[in-house]
Amino acid sequence: MNTKTVTDKLERKKLKRAARKKATPKAKRAAGVARGSQKKKIRHQAQGQRKR
Repeated sequence: MNTKTVTDKLERKKLKRAARKKATPKAKRAAGVARGSQKKKIRHQAQGQRKR
């Protein structure tokens, strides 16, 4: 939702909350997908390689 034109902070918050309430709920994260903090960490990385 674009609220750039609304200058009043409280009014903008009200609009954003209403938009979040109206939006369809986001899908749950798949069971096999780790979040960022739970991903396997790497020790040393050669340049030009993918991190994970």
